[in-house]
Amino acid sequence: MTPFKHHRDLLLTGQWFSQLPARLQDDLLTMAQLRRLEPGQRLFRRGDPPCGLYAVLDGAIRVGSISESGKEALLVLVEPPHWFGEISLFDGQPRTHDAFAEGPVTLFNLPQAPLLALLQRRPEHWRDFALLMSQKLRLAFIALEEMSLLPAPQRLARRLLMIAEGYGAGTSQRRVIHLAQEQLAMMLAISRQTTNQILKELEAQGALRLNYGEIEILDPELLRHAAQKP
Repeated sequence: MTPFKHHRDLLLTGQWFSQLPARLQDDLLTMAQLRRLEPGQRLFRRGDPPCGLYAVLDGAIRVGSISESGKEALLVLVEPPHWFGEISLFDGQPRTHDAFAEGPVTLFNLPQAPLLALLQRRPEHWRDFALLMSQKLRLAFIALEEMSLLPAPQRLARRLLMIAEGYGAGTSQRRVIHLAQEQLAMMLAISRQTTNQILKELEAQGALRLNYGEIEILDPELLRHAAQKP
């Protein structure tokens, strides 16, 4: 029996892992090491050497950076069943961002050395990992375009829809997003006050409900309409 087989169902809800060949899925589960982090614990810091690929099984990982003055830029909260850390797998260069546990977190870690050894034996699977990176590159280009062309209300509505839809990774539509307003503001590079104002307007329209530390989507169609307004 493949180790961690009971986690397969969770990982299969993600588009990337579900489309891997069955033999490669088994190899990755066999290689995987389970890691648990305490709230606020650092997984890796910008400049750290490569340490492999990760999948979030429970909880969330904050990926971003913190300036010398203490200002934080939050790129994304990585939640189950998403994978991350593949950039350093390809180029062998140091980590590009900081990663910390947002609450208690359980992860799979595919260590760098055995993962590279597997890919050396079966180089045809490099394409599978390239697909994981290319999906995120597409999202990064979309975010850059929206930052340049769209006002804050549309960008906020689109980001909520992206999160609810699992960033296009094939997960089912979520109705409750566990995300503080301050974190959403950092993701979009807008002020906390502007974020609150936009969310209050969407709440008044019936698109969502604001709760402590979370945003509940009540009407996805209304939210999509808000995302498409000229």
